[in-house]
Amino acid sequence: MSTQQIREAADRLFAAARTAVPCEPVRDLIGLDLKAAYEVQFLNTKRAVAEGRRLVGRKIGLTSRAVQQQLGVDQPDFGVLFADMEYCDGEEVLFARLLQPKAEAEVAFVLRADLAAADVTPTEVCRAIDYVAPAIEIVGSRVQNWDIKISDTIADNASSGVYVMGGPIRRLEDTDLAGLGMVLNRNGTAASFGGGAACLGNPLTAVLWLARTCAALGTPLKAGDVVLSGALGPMVPVAPGDVLEARIAGLGAVKVAIGTPGTTEKQA
Repeated sequence: MSTQQIREAADRLFAAARTAVPCEPVRDLIGLDLKAAYEVQFLNTKRAVAEGRRLVGRKIGLTSRAVQQQLGVDQPDFGVLFADMEYCDGEEVLFARLLQPKAEAEVAFVLRADLAAADVTPTEVCRAIDYVAPAIEIVGSRVQNWDIKISDTIADNASSGVYVMGGPIRRLEDTDLAGLGMVLNRNGTAASFGGGAACLGNPLTAVLWLARTCAALGTPLKAGDVVLSGALGPMVPVAPGDVLEARIAGLGAVKVAIGTPGTTEKQA
């Protein structure tokens, strides 16, 4: 894959993010090459950091076996989290901040130690986790009509948007992650059901994969990082005026409102 093709793909997605006008898929430029797709993502991450955005963690995608089969892959993917993506529990998110949004309920992890080894063990990952919390991620796509294959979503920072963490925070040893049950309500009506087992069998499995992958790439997870471990159930379309609340049995709840056009977003 040529440097020019990677640059053109990055430019296309960067412009879509800037203008809030979705673009054509980038697989016409990079095919289904995962390495090239991550290079596109890394290039736009560098651009964002150079503009002053601050990295605070990672998000994992494609943790559902069914979605993996649909896209013809056998592993998750990941993107980065910036500080300006996080909103407070119960806060309003301006709809204009989002692009083709869909919501999903997840388990969020916050680390208390670095995970620098590419062969990090499950026990070491558990020891590095400070706490877990319920979260809603509102994903988005810079690609028109969500017309994505694996390379498109990786290049597009794993179709990232914004996220909200709820409570109460819990210690890992007090939580049965695989056995969690989840319901995501939209405007008071259940819109998505799922549980911990839907995320690679256990959200910890997703975090282990991420820790090993990031370490191998030379960008390891660090103390203080937030990790969104992947969807616990199907995504839910989001519209202006929606109120979303995820309740995860054994973990807690989290809520977010979507502002209608003309409202002013609160400053965190």
